[in-house]
Amino acid sequence: MEIIVDDLSGPEIAAFLAEHVRDMLAITPLESKHALDLDGLRRPEVTFWSVLDGDALVGCGAIKRLDDSHAEVKSMRTAADRRGTGVASVLLAHILAEARAMRFARLSLETGASEPFRPARRLYVKFGFEYCGPFADYRPDPHSVFMTRAL
Repeated sequence: MEIIVDDLSGPEIAAFLAEHVRDMLAITPLESKHALDLDGLRRPEVTFWSVLDGDALVGCGAIKRLDDSHAEVKSMRTAADRRGTGVASVLLAHILAEARAMRFARLSLETGASEPFRPARRLYVKFGFEYCGPFADYRPDPHSVFMTRAL
């Protein structure tokens, strides 16, 4: 697998992210959907990575700078046919290393509270994230779980 910084200009990543947003809307109320669209992910405070296995796009993820010491994990996704094969673990380890290299002291995230998000929550706990309250511009939401970890 290869992890590359992606400028989000290709049609494959656009389709992959459109599917991500559709999937989130199918299991999360609109007012609780926090997945960024392409324009949101192209902002200068966001660094976005794609995971390739040969020519196949198998995952993606990003970090969004919140301030000089704090960043947020965004848009973590693994291709449906590759879930449970280690793609997300490899990517999250990469994101943590990159966040450290960027000199962030803390990395936080928002994910869903419902059953479909249980594997994601388990992954984040495995990597040292702990449950916390809302951060940045988030507000308490029964459909959201907030997690954070020091770097």
